[in-house]
Amino acid sequence: MSSSKSVFCGKVKIGGGAPVSVQSMTNTDTRDVCATLDQIRRLADAGADIVRCTVPDEEAAAAFALIKKDSPVPLVADIHFDYKLAIAAIEAGADKIRINPGNIGSKERVKAVLDCAKAHGIPVRIGVNSGSLEKSLIEKYGGVCAEAICESALNAVEYSQDLGFDDIVVSLKCSDVQMNHKAHKLFSEKCGLPLHIGLTEAGFGEEGVMKSTAALSALLLDGIGDTMRVSLTGDPVQEVVLAKKILKACGLRRAGIEFVSCPTCGRTQVDLPAIAERVKTMLAPASEKLEKAGRFMRVSVMGCVVNGPGEARNSDFGIACGKNEGVLFRNGEIIDKLPEDKLAESLVSLVEGSI
Repeated sequence: MSSSKSVFCGKVKIGGGAPVSVQSMTNTDTRDVCATLDQIRRLADAGADIVRCTVPDEEAAAAFALIKKDSPVPLVADIHFDYKLAIAAIEAGADKIRINPGNIGSKERVKAVLDCAKAHGIPVRIGVNSGSLEKSLIEKYGGVCAEAICESALNAVEYSQDLGFDDIVVSLKCSDVQMNHKAHKLFSEKCGLPLHIGLTEAGFGEEGVMKSTAALSALLLDGIGDTMRVSLTGDPVQEVVLAKKILKACGLRRAGIEFVSCPTCGRTQVDLPAIAERVKTMLAPASEKLEKAGRFMRVSVMGCVVNGPGEARNSDFGIACGKNEGVLFRNGEIIDKLPEDKLAESLVSLVEGSI
């Protein structure tokens, strides 16, 4: 979305104005081919564009090769410490490699990985994490901060480019929302490489959802981010679902049905929550159909004439309610007036008839 440079992870373009892609990571034992493939398929069905798997040993590298053959989406191999595993994963067909140059070892070993990636025409994601910053940077800045994270990432990029490799995706993450945001802004102002954005160790349940939504939405609305992963404790499918919701809320994924409804007030004279819930539930299959087709539609359920066709003028279809009744409108124009108990079904019928 924001980067001048682009790379390809399989057939998925990252950067260079491409749509922000959604990633997740399996939490199965990679050596268990069946379990890992099953989770990859679930992630793909949920809407993941790219999936990452850890490759901690030679057995996992061998399994990765089998997994790659049947994966429905591009696969990234996550490598730490052993450069030989990175090379094995590349030769097994990885579409991208994730490394941290700081824990791979000598410059020669990093070069061996990058040379192999270059020979196979795949990009490398260089990851910097607040929890593994260089001691020299911590001493320089007096602790972990956005400036230190940014400088660490810039150093890692320069390190790789000095070795003749430039097909890079960069990630720089921490678990503090404000520090995370500042680090990304600082880096994006200094470097045009594609950015993999996220908030690491966001947490579990509602708190993790809220922190991830705040962090990623702020970056996306600032035009920062080319591919993204939500990091939540638990089933990784929930990461993909939330990522897609964030992209839709930020207006970066226009597919399916967007529901607009007012919060209600003292003017409301119908059971608007019940009507809105019924419309959304009944239109779920239609929304899924539109999403698969890459089509977008906005449907509004408004509680009174004040928030009716006027404020919902940019909706394709909707209803605006009065006392125990309401009007049905299309593209801001009223086309019918109906009793309250007919509104939901009539709106749904109108939408479904247009698909």
